[in-house]
Amino acid sequence: MTLVGDETPIGQHSDRDHLDTPRKALEINLDRRRYGTFAEIGAGQEVVRWFFRAGGASGTIAKSMSAYDMAVSDAIYGKCDRYVSRSRLQSMLDYEHKLNLSRLGDARGDTTSFFAFADTVATRSFDGRREGHGWMGVKFQAHPRDQDSQIILHLRMLDKEQAQQQEALGIVGVNLLYGAFFYHYEPEMLLKSLLDNLSTERIEIDMIEFSGIEFRHVNNRIMSLRLVELGLSDAAMFGPGGEVLQPSEMLHNKPILVERGSFRPVTQVNLDMLKCAKAAFMKNSNGEEPVELMEVTMHNLQADGAIDLKDFLARADVLSACGKTVLISDYFEFYRLGACLARYSRKPIGIVMGVPSLIDLFDEKYYGDLDGGILDSFGRLFKNDHKLYIYPLKEPKTGKLIKVDNLEPDAKLRKLYGYLVDRGCIEQLEGYDERYLSIFSRDVLNKIKSGDESWQDMVPPVVADLIRKRGYFGYRSPAPAAAPA
Repeated sequence: MTLVGDETPIGQHSDRDHLDTPRKALEINLDRRRYGTFAEIGAGQEVVRWFFRAGGASGTIAKSMSAYDMAVSDAIYGKCDRYVSRSRLQSMLDYEHKLNLSRLGDARGDTTSFFAFADTVATRSFDGRREGHGWMGVKFQAHPRDQDSQIILHLRMLDKEQAQQQEALGIVGVNLLYGAFFYHYEPEMLLKSLLDNLSTERIEIDMIEFSGIEFRHVNNRIMSLRLVELGLSDAAMFGPGGEVLQPSEMLHNKPILVERGSFRPVTQVNLDMLKCAKAAFMKNSNGEEPVELMEVTMHNLQADGAIDLKDFLARADVLSACGKTVLISDYFEFYRLGACLARYSRKPIGIVMGVPSLIDLFDEKYYGDLDGGILDSFGRLFKNDHKLYIYPLKEPKTGKLIKVDNLEPDAKLRKLYGYLVDRGCIEQLEGYDERYLSIFSRDVLNKIKSGDESWQDMVPPVVADLIRKRGYFGYRSPAPAAAPA
């Protein structure tokens, strides 16, 4: 087994937190199995530089290149619309890895695990209008002659100075390679290691995807959840097919409509809320189709303590069955959600909610940490002309229908409420299906657990089928009727 200077086997340190970036680069250089290419565009060769400086780089680096000129980049990797994009990163990884295998496979394939590392990055612009961000990935063999595995990620570089962003980029790249080579058998450990020797004040990772032979059992939706849970990102997304999505590419300059909920399970009222909100929203967006998001907050997922992965996947599956894109966020406050979405788009942004959520929005106890209190919160929420779309509430005991025009917030906030309504920031939804007004998720969940079959009429048919088939949310198949005597 290959050893380094302190006689510790490579990749088997007991205290990972004390392994600094130069040491990680050196351990990779001293591991004679690893040999590959570094291709970096946009911020200098910040990752490969660590390996050159660590010593022993000739044992690791087959080639290092940086195709800055767009014409040169296109000639090598093919033309693309955006150079800092997932598609450009993938073409870089595919091309360089294939080249290594074709050039070197016969000569040293029995003893070498080949890899290709790539990144394509735009650092913070000099005028500060463009934030630093980029795509990074590695395509590799875990063992000689092995099938390929791959990790790709998107990161935001939060340092204000360009040189600091470049330094942080290099550190993340070393962490990614070290994790791929030594932690591929434990993806969650790999995930945690990505910001070793960094902090979330410098780097945010808002998308990661594992694929290939070593990661064939990895559920990327869980990895998206872990990004937010570990604080590597405030939000992560995945699509109806379970594919991970990068928010800035998915939402770039598009109208956005988001509904927050527990979705435990998705009910008829959840879909009716979104249908009504979309109809109203499109009147305000000149008929342009919005990106629809179903948001689940970490606060909701952790309501009962630790996150229950089975419960999380059940929610994800029923949302996917309805064809919905899921946003997992750490934004308990709506103004933080609004600010996040505004970062990606200047088009209209709408948040659909029920009357109970609107009542909570006007509860001042939630804004004690803001210097300006509730006014500060609303100033942030509505500063970009965001709009709230409100679904009515039918009170279970009285049958009274509560809507925007008869809701009575605290007396000292009524003028503020009236101002926001008059200004069009808060809009009552119309065209709702009155049959659904008596449906509440908590009641549906209780009925599922208790065996009351009436829950099936309260959810979309595709959701009911999935719950019965997979036993989600505590569902149990009815016992077969006893045979007549």
